[in-house]
Amino acid sequence: MLTVISPAKTLDFETPLTTRKHSEPRLLEQTAGLIEVLRTRRPEDLQTLMGISEELATLNVERYRAYEPEHTRRNARPAVLAFNGDVYQGMGAGTFDARDLTEAQKTLRILSGLYGVLRPLDLIQPHRLEMGTRLATSRGQTLYDWWGTLVTDCVRRDVESSPGGEVLVNLASHEYFRVVDERRLGCRVISPRFEDRGADGVPRVVSFHAKRARGAMAGWLVRNRVRAAAHIVDFDELGYQYDSEASTKDQPVFVR
Repeated sequence: MLTVISPAKTLDFETPLTTRKHSEPRLLEQTAGLIEVLRTRRPEDLQTLMGISEELATLNVERYRAYEPEHTRRNARPAVLAFNGDVYQGMGAGTFDARDLTEAQKTLRILSGLYGVLRPLDLIQPHRLEMGTRLATSRGQTLYDWWGTLVTDCVRRDVESSPGGEVLVNLASHEYFRVVDERRLGCRVISPRFEDRGADGVPRVVSFHAKRARGAMAGWLVRNRVRAAAHIVDFDELGYQYDSEASTKDQPVFVR
């Protein structure tokens, strides 16, 4: 069983690392091709393309220029400890021990606009490139065109070699999971849904809480070595409880 999550816009390259272990991203040739394209863009281009401030656009132009093909502990850090958004705060990867990191390396993947798909210990350099960015390249008008079937094929191989059976747990956002072709994947896909009850008592998805919940489930799956789809319904972190009536076979719903 393999789990996929989204990356984060917020990065942490300052906090001391909890491990010296690391691995190399497997699609670096494709990443280098994207960097070549991005280096032709000016800050004002990135402002329009990404809908970000002038300050952030300038920062990312500098990041693309500083990018080095060789990833080392000097210029990069493990992805799961570099991303620092809501999903990663919910997951608490900084508290993973050595065995947790070994488990995560086998069972957790991060979908990425720049790197395609990452294992938790794959080294990444500072960057920002969301999967939904309409970046024109020689392969088309979007990053989905750029990655084509590469991400799907990589995830499929990882699912086949993961412990516990050929099941993919989708905890990524729609924007990122769109890069995966479910038909080509050829396995069962389970997409948990997290809802919060409002003042009116009606459960609904609240984006901020749902992101943290997706991260919490990803961390829970790793820490508890959950390798069977049937046990996903036991998730009860952050006050969420499985709602059998609202759930379907491939979309378990958790409500708090």
